[in-house]
Amino acid sequence: MSLFSFDKEFYDKGLVSVAGVDEAGRGPLAGPVAAAAVILPKDADIPHLNDSKQLTPKRRDELFEIIKQKALAYSISTVDNNKIDEINILQATFIAMGNSVSGLKLRPDLCLIDGNHKVPKLAFDQQAIVDGDAKSAAIAAASILAKVTRDRLMLEYAKQYPVYGFEKHKGYGTKMHMEALKKYGACPIHRRSFAPVREVTDNYELPLKRKICRIQEP
Repeated sequence: MSLFSFDKEFYDKGLVSVAGVDEAGRGPLAGPVAAAAVILPKDADIPHLNDSKQLTPKRRDELFEIIKQKALAYSISTVDNNKIDEINILQATFIAMGNSVSGLKLRPDLCLIDGNHKVPKLAFDQQAIVDGDAKSAAIAAASILAKVTRDRLMLEYAKQYPVYGFEKHKGYGTKMHMEALKKYGACPIHRRSFAPVREVTDNYELPLKRKICRIQEP
């Protein structure tokens, strides 16, 4: 069954608008968690649409723009690392998902939530879909919007905190990231409630305080 055929079954039951909801960034040691909600036209046709994890960064960027153009409605939300530390990553993910749905300009008849958890206190009918980003076109579209949004934020953070290599691993616990954590300690966007971050000190300061002196030409 194609991704669009999966969604079509809900429209064939008489629903008018079906939103796909997905997140990106539950596992990293740094940065926010992002979520998106997308309502596609019931006859949408977006070539190459797939689970964001199955796509190249170039393809995701291309689809990011196409989805925003073709969607009847979309909304993207993030929750930062401080809130994640305060309430835990699962609850922060629920908040990001809920905010993304609330931000839709169209009221969804049904929200298809990627995963095995429904979003608590969501004011709309919802259905959890395990591996939904590989089954539903709307969820796959949401996964791309969330992933690209978060990756772009991590590229900006990489400019602020260059020693960690956020542009390469986007905050995930790679060998490169772990070595930088041990050497430099945690920076302001690290999730201190995550065990690998708790084990290091908050001593990242030298690169922030470096000043670049330029000689002005007469």
